[in-house]
Amino acid sequence: MIQLEQITAPLILSFKTVGYTSVLLLFIGIPLAFLLSQKKLRFRWIIDTLVTLPLVFPPIAVGFFLLLILGEHGWLGEFFAKFGITFIFDFYGLVVAGFIAGLPLMVKPLEAAIRLFPEEIKEAAYISGKSTLQTFFWVVLPNIKASLFAALLLASARSLGEVGITLMLGGNIIGKTDTVSLAIYNAVFDGEYDLALILSGILVVISLLFFIILHFLQNKKIIG
Repeated sequence: MIQLEQITAPLILSFKTVGYTSVLLLFIGIPLAFLLSQKKLRFRWIIDTLVTLPLVFPPIAVGFFLLLILGEHGWLGEFFAKFGITFIFDFYGLVVAGFIAGLPLMVKPLEAAIRLFPEEIKEAAYISGKSTLQTFFWVVLPNIKASLFAALLLASARSLGEVGITLMLGGNIIGKTDTVSLAIYNAVFDGEYDLALILSGILVVISLLFFIILHFLQNKKIIG
């Protein structure tokens, strides 16, 4: 018989992970999108490649490389271990997995929106004495907020459904690192098809909600 905790625990863990991931996407994704929108930026292609890589590279392979970097013998893993922060088989590993998976979907659409912003408005801001950064944060960003929310929504949805990187970093530990996507995988593997169906149905509903919000943002952007 299906226990309520089998449904609620993975969902709570997934939403908690997406919450932390969304904060990282905002604080890191926005500056990255701004940097990539600067055509004269040196070595721009390197940053662009690193950001886009999770879209074209197999997630399980991305997870393996992150495992090497963030493990206890990895250069980043050793550094954070000094502060008592571990990523492998831990909640922070889930956050990193969701962040890496969602980053391209956050940065690339936002970069495009910044590039398409009217140059004459930015030039007017420059003439009025605003710097490039001031113009971006006080003029450009408020006017592309629909694109920003849409990008964040897409990235968050991708983070919610992440499996490959999460499996490598989190380890799929029942009750600790099994997000809703991994809980579905576990349920199918254990022959608990009813549980898998319920969890999948919940994800379908969440995905539909994401789609409705995206549709609303698109219409608002077109009308506005």
